Amino acid sequence: MPRMEDILNLPVQDPPCAEFSAAHINWVKLEGGRQGGDDIALIPFVRVDGFVKGESSNPECPASFRVESRRKRPEGSVTKPRVDGYLEYTLYWCSYGPEDYREGDSCIGDSKSTKPASGKGSRPGRRHMMRGCLCHFTVKRLYTRPLLALIIYNQRRHVDKTGAPCHGILDRDAIGTRAMYAPRISDELRQKVMSMLYVGISLDNIIQHHVEVMQKQGGPQNRDDFLTRNDVRNMERSIRNSSHELQENDECSVKIWVQRHQKHVFYYQDNSGSQSFVLGIQTDWQLQQMIRYGNKSFISFHSTFGLKKLKYPVCSLLVFGSSQNAIPVAWIITSSFVGKDIHKWIALLSEKIRAKDPRWRPSAVILDDPSFDYNSIREAFQCRILLCAWHVRRSWIKKLFKTCCNFEVQREMLRHLGWILYCTRCGPNAMDALEEFMQIFVDQCSFMEYFKSKWLPSIDMWINGIKSLPLTMPESLAAIESYHIKLKSTLLKENNANFWPRLDWLIHTLTTGFLSLYWLDQYSLDTGYFANLQDKSLSANAWYHALNIPDVDVILDEQNLRHAKVLSQTDRNLVYTVWNPGSEFSLCDCSWSRLGNLCKHVIKVATFCRSRQVTRPLLSAQVYKQALLTLLHNPPDDPLVLDHTVLHVARLQQDIKALEELSNSGLLQPLASDLSSQMAVNPLLFQHQH
Repeated sequence: MPRMEDILNLPVQDPPCAEFSAAHINWVKLEGGRQGGDDIALIPFVRVDGFVKGESSNPECPASFRVESRRKRPEGSVTKPRVDGYLEYTLYWCSYGPEDYREGDSCIGDSKSTKPASGKGSRPGRRHMMRGCLCHFTVKRLYTRPLLALIIYNQRRHVDKTGAPCHGILDRDAIGTRAMYAPRISDELRQKVMSMLYVGISLDNIIQHHVEVMQKQGGPQNRDDFLTRNDVRNMERSIRNSSHELQENDECSVKIWVQRHQKHVFYYQDNSGSQSFVLGIQTDWQLQQMIRYGNKSFISFHSTFGLKKLKYPVCSLLVFGSSQNAIPVAWIITSSFVGKDIHKWIALLSEKIRAKDPRWRPSAVILDDPSFDYNSIREAFQCRILLCAWHVRRSWIKKLFKTCCNFEVQREMLRHLGWILYCTRCGPNAMDALEEFMQIFVDQCSFMEYFKSKWLPSIDMWINGIKSLPLTMPESLAAIESYHIKLKSTLLKENNANFWPRLDWLIHTLTTGFLSLYWLDQYSLDTGYFANLQDKSLSANAWYHALNIPDVDVILDEQNLRHAKVLSQTDRNLVYTVWNPGSEFSLCDCSWSRLGNLCKHVIKVATFCRSRQVTRPLLSAQVYKQALLTLLHNPPDDPLVLDHTVLHVARLQQDIKALEELSNSGLLQPLASDLSSQMAVNPLLFQHQH
């Protein structure tokens, strides 16, 4: 049995699980002193929250440990600190004690002896849950070793002064009551009810829905099943009284928000000195969706949104749900280019996810900027990288429609721009193609001025990125575009213009009303409830609409692949024309496409062409094929990469030969996916190129 002066010789215990309890720790009894006989252990100070959460999840006695008292000392305030001297002292007490109100006022006098001198009074608002529980422990952040926490467990059992269980499943008097379960509703239910309130569901409908769910499961099974109207009213009141403006000064307001929502912040860097401001946000629900839909699937970056209007742009990380809808699973807000500090926060985000599910691993990460640090992303997520040129195409089309009135000139310019971006030539020849484009369309002064100022400095970077990385599929592009439009309609409405300079407004809007829309959409898809309240714009992207267009409504002249026709689904007398069918730079004459969007007709024609093998391979596939052949003719030094390259090109040649034989015999079957996705299976090859 160690004495007090021996405690620093105890081993520091750091269980691997994110939340751990007393059962995961080897406790020792302390000999002598004021705390003689108590159980003690040393853990890293940063793991204290994990210990408190783990102790609160005791299956026999679910509890919620509250801070009963707290004291702090500044460093340097003690010249000769005791071995157990503290910088911080925190006493945690089970919320079912120490007072006992089970028998009414007659027991109040008896319970006073169990209440510590440092207590906060009788806490009349908690009288209904006080059952005399004596379970409590102390945490000391050691003065001499600030990185360590000494846990002193004064009473580990959830018992009253008689030594009998006073709540949980071991207490017979608690069976069938709230005291059998956790003292408060769970964070998950709180987030669920708050999301319902944010999307406008009334208190009566929330209670009615809760009763239906509870009856469906056969009665109450945990504390959440005892949700009351008063619980919902309290949350409704907190929403009504909340404000994004926690301080008049925006920077101070953001700091207060970060302090209050630490469990939602996976990275924070203050804007001080040479450092840029960086804030990484991920709520518990977003973490759940990232684990659910990001494992063995795609994660996409949607960066630099609001660069012109918002105080700082927003970078969103997206996953794709069961119906190929984009779901925001994290936001990064930064005062500089998001790729500048990506190495600082990307690993922390990955660690946070794998702490919940060590087996979690995405199949690919989709980037919308080739200047990002590929190596940091690969190292963090251990997967291959894809490139998304959606916003490049969107920017060019929108500018063409603004600056050029002739539709034939618009589509020819877009076709030339596509060949520049997916240029299969190397070195100076790519610049020759660019010069040729600017000479042919020299009379389009407005667009050329825009192109030279915004895109000419980075066009080389994009061309090289497309040569090095495979591109993503149309269904993910449609989902990303749908998310972009929803984010724009929420944040960039003109009636919000006064709030754009405030960062606290942006954070508040994203984490409350905007995120609640996606919560409701997923909840409705999973359970079938509130289908009439779903925001249809979240799930109705262009890819989804393209699936509803039958093949017979697509008219394609296989001898002339310059354009295709698509019959309207609402007006059978209306026909839309799609130029450059099957290409990444197809253009439709429908109103949605003329706004710069990816329309359902373009996607339908692209899938139709691929399924019938009546169009050339995608430009991106041609570029990627050339990169493979270049590596084969100029083998890399690494023998492992060389083996993969030879194997992959040989397999590609076999596939092409087999397709030719099937075509000659008239037995060609539709392909399941395009050539670019077929060739995006070798991450080692891309790692060598970078």
